[in-house]
Amino acid sequence: MTKPVCLILGAGAGIGGNVARRFAREGYHACLARRSDRAGLDRLVAEIKAEGGSATGYLVNAVEDGSIEQLVTDIETQVGPITVAVFNLGAQIGERGLESTSLKAFEMGWRMATLGLFRLAQVLIPRMVERGSGVLLVTSATSAMRGNAGQHSHAAAIGGRRMLCQSLNAQYASKGIHVAHIVVDGAVDAPDTLGKLLGPERFQALRESKGLEHDGLILPAEVANTYFHLAHQHRSAWTFELDLRAFSDLAWWNHAGSPDLK
Repeated sequence: MTKPVCLILGAGAGIGGNVARRFAREGYHACLARRSDRAGLDRLVAEIKAEGGSATGYLVNAVEDGSIEQLVTDIETQVGPITVAVFNLGAQIGERGLESTSLKAFEMGWRMATLGLFRLAQVLIPRMVERGSGVLLVTSATSAMRGNAGQHSHAAAIGGRRMLCQSLNAQYASKGIHVAHIVVDGAVDAPDTLGKLLGPERFQALRESKGLEHDGLILPAEVANTYFHLAHQHRSAWTFELDLRAFSDLAWWNHAGSPDLK
């Protein structure tokens, strides 16, 4: 019997990689796509296989024209129909004021956060409609809900991501396509995202003061459990948007407005 296929676009060591592991454990063939680090990608695929799962890795620069479209075509042709797609591309360009945000940097955030999702939806959702079902899970951030000084590119881009998810739901939910927008409202214990942003020493200090046994950093493996649940909800009770945050964090609507690097 052919395995169902889960595509993870943005499959690093944090949320994306853990989502791939979770779905592979449940009998999916996980297709992991990331922009760089072939060695890390191969290592993650090998770990999934060592755990008894099935996986394939792809290096894809999602910003390049035609790259996402070709990826979906290749997977559907060579592996099988994509049952679940996870759009997990980040769009964080760092803390920058208005004056120091170049047009190129601003546009890059939009290309990663919004245009990339549009391209994935445009190439994949019509295929899902023909099959009568499909799931698109979209990782988002606090910036989708409120802007912050120094986050002009990110807030505009991620806010657009949220509205695109709503528009896709408006057109395709009644056709059996489940699109879920997941607001990750807090810092994630992920070495290749927050770790790179903070640097190894600051990241480790944050883990020791807030994460680890304190449970104050969002654990990617627990996020993956939520994603798997979302992908298998009954259509009479679909979740279209939810927030994820550690128990000790203030929600985005109660936040004092410190710089948003999520």
